[in-house]
Amino acid sequence: MTTKLEQSAKHDLLTVILEDYFHVSALRNLISLAQWNRFETRFECNTLKSLDLLKEYDIRATFFVLGWIAERRPDLIAEVARQGHEIASYGFDHRDVRQLTREEFRDDLRRSRDVLEIAAGRRVVGYRIPQGLRSSSDYWVLDVLAEEGYIYDSSVVPFLRARTRGLRSRYPYLHQTADQQTLWEFPYSSLSIAGHLLPISGGNYIRQIPHSLLKHAVSRWKRNGGAPYMLYFHVWELDPDQPRISAASMLARTRHYRKLDKMNWVLREYFQQYRFGSIAEYLKCNTAPAAGRVEGERHSFTARTAPVEAGIAPRKPVTIVVPCYNEAPTLPYLANTLESVRKLLAPDYDVQFIFVDDGSCDATWDLLNRFFGQRSDCRIVRHPKNVGVAAAILTGIRHATSELVCSIDCDCSYDPHDLLRMIPVLTDDVDLVTASPYHPQGRVVNVAWWRKRLSKGASWLYGKILRHKLFTYTSCFRVYRRSAVVELQVQESGFLGVAEMLGVLDLRGFTIREFPAILQTRILGRSKMKVVNNIVGHLRNLWRLRKMRRLLDQAAPIAGQSPDEGRASRERSTILGERQAAEQAGETKARGGS
Repeated sequence: MTTKLEQSAKHDLLTVILEDYFHVSALRNLISLAQWNRFETRFECNTLKSLDLLKEYDIRATFFVLGWIAERRPDLIAEVARQGHEIASYGFDHRDVRQLTREEFRDDLRRSRDVLEIAAGRRVVGYRIPQGLRSSSDYWVLDVLAEEGYIYDSSVVPFLRARTRGLRSRYPYLHQTADQQTLWEFPYSSLSIAGHLLPISGGNYIRQIPHSLLKHAVSRWKRNGGAPYMLYFHVWELDPDQPRISAASMLARTRHYRKLDKMNWVLREYFQQYRFGSIAEYLKCNTAPAAGRVEGERHSFTARTAPVEAGIAPRKPVTIVVPCYNEAPTLPYLANTLESVRKLLAPDYDVQFIFVDDGSCDATWDLLNRFFGQRSDCRIVRHPKNVGVAAAILTGIRHATSELVCSIDCDCSYDPHDLLRMIPVLTDDVDLVTASPYHPQGRVVNVAWWRKRLSKGASWLYGKILRHKLFTYTSCFRVYRRSAVVELQVQESGFLGVAEMLGVLDLRGFTIREFPAILQTRILGRSKMKVVNNIVGHLRNLWRLRKMRRLLDQAAPIAGQSPDEGRASRERSTILGERQAAEQAGETKARGGS
């Protein structure tokens, strides 16, 4: 049974989604919950911008707030409530309810409501699902909401042939469960066109649909009467300068970034024309805190400290080298990530960071100094011109003072947190540990097929020449024994030099181990790799390494050597390697290179 909500000279409805730009559903396949803490947050300034806009027009709205945000900034949520706006739930961490059981969804409801009520000091009576409800098969969600004491929901999205999917109405109605519990449902406002429904509520629809068409659709809704018009926007839609997630698909980028500068002036036009208010105010809901509930549920947090034990081994010094070239969009994300990595490694390692600005021509140098310049555990080095990632890594290694040196990608395409498990692989008899996404236990996520083909093809060719038969030879994510590489000379200073470094160490008899890792596509900024140059360069690299192996094979075989024989072989290979390097330098000079 459904009951239609009657409207008698009441206001229309304004709802505001309080989430950040990296929370959105369109980016869920690229950005995991574990990565959220690494991004530069902008929800604080965007929420304050939204509050100023609403105050200008004396509007009270419903703020659907992500619990993850309320847990980190309860003071911000308290300010929203203090200014007279309703606080409602948007779930805790943006999980897709279609992938949750009833009990998992119920737990999420309780967790988000508790943190919101504690922050706001008000009852939370409303809910909206980030993904929206588009089929009657999801109506169990409404039943759980009613069972949990929510008064209303605003998740149903009438779209296209909504009736064929069992959606009951495009107007507000009273949902009733099998146990006779009730819940008001406020669907997104939509226009019926030739039997199809098109949402006209706001958000992405406001930005994508021409305003001249949308305002006529809203006027038509208002003329028909019988239900309030509901308008919504996300706080990040008032932020046209937000960071761009470059790995997003064209469709996702269009949905998320197109016409962000349009939202502000369109909202102002609607605010001038119509009178808006919150859903709780429309339903005359009492959101005063229940006696003894909100204030009584505050918990104090006591940090746990491990007992101090005598004889604890001193922390090992380790240096993390980060090559940077035109990485300004990535550096806020990198700064948050490295702070988390530092805390993770701190119990066992004394961590130092070396950032090598490889001749950047954007704001990289200024941002490096802003984020890391005043820290005693950080050192920033600058190349006067761009020479390549391999050269930048070697510069960082030569400036390091620890024997353990790690190199990571500035874009964090490999998770630097894996260093906790990766560093111990560099035992006394190992000289290099390299990350391997193509290892059977590794994985590649959202990386273009052609890049995987290129990397796998290059690794197959290197495996035909080198002694160590690895799955991946081209990763920059590594742990080095500094003494093994500090004097290393390579001919290729860019991406190709990363493979050349491994190849030279391999042929000189050093020990290399693989670490299965996950490679993800770059999230922020742009890749600097040039595909054609890379292919030609790998072939040139392979030819040089093949010549070097022939020289070394003539000097002494590596297999079956004793440790003393191995050291002698390394000395011979170093001499031969220097001879080979001199020959290559002559070839380069003849070609006119530097």
